[in-house]
Amino acid sequence: MSDLIGLFNLLAPFFGLIGLGFFCGKVVRQPESGLAWMQFFLIYVALPCLFYRLIADKPLDELANWPFIAATTFSTFCAFVLSFATGWRYTRELAQAVMQGVAGSYSNIGYMGPPLILGAIGAAASAPVVLIFVFDNLFLFSVVPLLMSMAGVEKLSLSATVRRIAWRVVTHPFNVATAVGIAASYLHLQLPQPVDQVVTWLSGAAAPCALFILGVTVALRPLRKVPGEVPALVFIKLLLHPFLVWVVLSAVGDFGQTWTYAAIVMAALPPALNIFVISTQYNVGVERASACVLLGTLVSMVTLTGVLYITTKTGALPYDLFP
Repeated sequence: MSDLIGLFNLLAPFFGLIGLGFFCGKVVRQPESGLAWMQFFLIYVALPCLFYRLIADKPLDELANWPFIAATTFSTFCAFVLSFATGWRYTRELAQAVMQGVAGSYSNIGYMGPPLILGAIGAAASAPVVLIFVFDNLFLFSVVPLLMSMAGVEKLSLSATVRRIAWRVVTHPFNVATAVGIAASYLHLQLPQPVDQVVTWLSGAAAPCALFILGVTVALRPLRKVPGEVPALVFIKLLLHPFLVWVVLSAVGDFGQTWTYAAIVMAALPPALNIFVISTQYNVGVERASACVLLGTLVSMVTLTGVLYITTKTGALPYDLFP
């Protein structure tokens, strides 16, 4: 019973902030454009500071675990392919299927992942959290523009598309923060005390702002109907994706309890708000993206609780299927 109470105390603030944002979005009459500066602060200021903080004090050998990177990224790729196939079956449109692929494979690894997993497992889980975040983003933010170009949504040549992808990957604030954090780790740099305090404050603001924005955004995008493929996508995202991670990591090698459990929980997180951002950017499947984010977040209150319980609280799930 104490384990369940502890799990509730861990998860309640996360879903509570989402609920608060949803309530404010429904009650307070403010235009959606009012979120723009908050989103800018989150993406370009707060979250980069959080990821710098997670990386800068880590030994480089922890960040060069290539078998782990390959296993978790391959699992995300498998979830993407299954979700893409599901979307194609229902829509028969390449662009729509790409958005469904993202919805079924892209976890809320930036907003919920770090604070939730570090709270549940501890600071030792920060290295796998960072690696999954970086390489899942590299995969998805590379494959989506490429497939959208093939679908004719982006009117660019293949070479121009590749250049745009490379530029976006290199200049994305999360990747820049990761590179700076790796440099700081390699050079054993210590920030001046005032700068370090500012980075600490900003990194602490990332999760509350992100969860509140998620709730407001869902509230401002009312769900008129549930597209037929959404339940299947939610199943892939919340249950099949973490199962794939568990099986693939076990097959590749023994990564230890902390790293394996961190990867499983990262995969069990609800669909990311960025799915809605990407669909809006391309003006493709916006209503479907809203439905996936809303239903995925609601269902994850049960599924994520279960995954956390059998991993971090009871250890009932063996971290290695093939010892």
